[in-house]
Parts: sequence; C-alpha cells; structure tokens
Amino acid sequence: MTLAPPPSALADTVLERLVVSYATAADPVRAARSAAYLKGVAPFLGIPAPQRRALSRQVLDSLPRPDETDCVAIALRCWELPEREYQYFAVDYLRRHVRRLSSGFLPVVRHLVSTISWWDTVDALAVHLAGGLVTADRALAAEMDDWIEDDDLWIARTALLHQLTYKEATDTERLFGYCLRQSGHPDFFIRKAIGWCLREYAKTDPAAVQDFVAGARDRLSPLSVREALKNL
Repeated sequence: MTLAPPPSALADTVLERLVVSYATAADPVRAARSAAYLKGVAPFLGIPAPQRRALSRQVLDSLPRPDETDCVAIALRCWELPEREYQYFAVDYLRRHVRRLSSGFLPVVRHLVSTISWWDTVDALAVHLAGGLVTADRALAAEMDDWIEDDDLWIARTALLHQLTYKEATDTERLFGYCLRQSGHPDFFIRKAIGWCLREYAKTDPAAVQDFVAGARDRLSPLSVREALKNL
C-alpha cells in the first residue's frame, strides 16, 4: 500500500531547507563509494554523517516541534527523494520525536521499513520506532506477532529487533518464540538478526540465552548461534 504525505506547512519548510542545504554539501566521489558499499540500494549525495547531522541541525534551527501529521509528512516526503541521506534525516527526526507519535503511526513505520529497504534504515526504524511505539502501547505487540511471519524479510527483521533495547522489560517468550519461528529462514539478514537480539538480551540474562541456545541449537543456524554466544 502506497502512503501519500499529508499536508503540512512544517514539512514544506523542512523539505525546502533540507534539499538546499544537503545539495550544497554533495560530494560525487564519496557518493559513489557509499552507494557501492550499500549494494546500490539507493543513490547518495556523499555527505559524511557528522557533516550531515550538523546540516540537519541548521535546517531545523528555530522551527517548532512537530505534531504527528508533520512527522508523517516529513518522513514520507524524505522517502520520496532518491538520495539516501534524506531517508537518514527522516529516521533521525522520527527518533527524536518518537514520544510524540501515537500507535496509529505504526503503518507508516511499516511503509518505511518495506520501501527502499536495507539494514541502514530498517534497523533504526525497528529498534527506535517500532520498539518505541510498542513500549508506549503494549497492545501493538500483537502487530509484531503478525510481522514476524511476514514474507518481507525486512518486516520480519523489524519484529525480531524491536525489543533490542528493552533489557529487563523484554518479553522473553516473544523473543525466543520469534527466534524459533524464523530459525529456518535462508536469508543472512534474518539469521544475523536472531543472533543479534539474543546477544543483546544476554547482557541482561546470560543464563536464559545460554539455556535457550542449548535447547534450540539443532534449529538455529550456525550464524545465529555464533552471534548469540559471541560475548558469553
């Protein structure tokens, strides 16, 4: 489903400033290297992260805080622009204002995850947006139960990673259940995500992760096992 950006005067101002600011800092040589590193998923302007963040602060200087409609408009309009740095701006902006977003923002997250998909945007959206929304409204965990079964590997990866920073608040039944439900997935990015979320939870409860891996070793891929136990 394609989502259309809603009207937003703030988005108009942000995008006007953003495009001018980023264009002045473009570096074609660096852009080509960045695009190659990310397997050509999108073209780049070639702006290094520290400079991009400094430019973003200038773009947002003196502007008011957004409401949810503004966030939707800014995110979707950034996703319509070809160069990857605009999507990075949107992710950073949404992370900053996640507490201003309602449960109704989750379909927008799904759209962003499943459009121009690669780990560089998906992982931040999974951990900070999907994870933040579920923290605020635990009823959304049922949506994650659907996402873990999705044919789109990036949607499933988002479900796996959404609890990555939950620590003691982690729903371990869901965490381990999700890992088992996707344990046979052939794709590297799912197998890596299984290991990553287990490794991160092991910082909170290493014994639980060790016990889970020991009991599920015949179902988990070697990559998942290696990543899960890396620091144990």
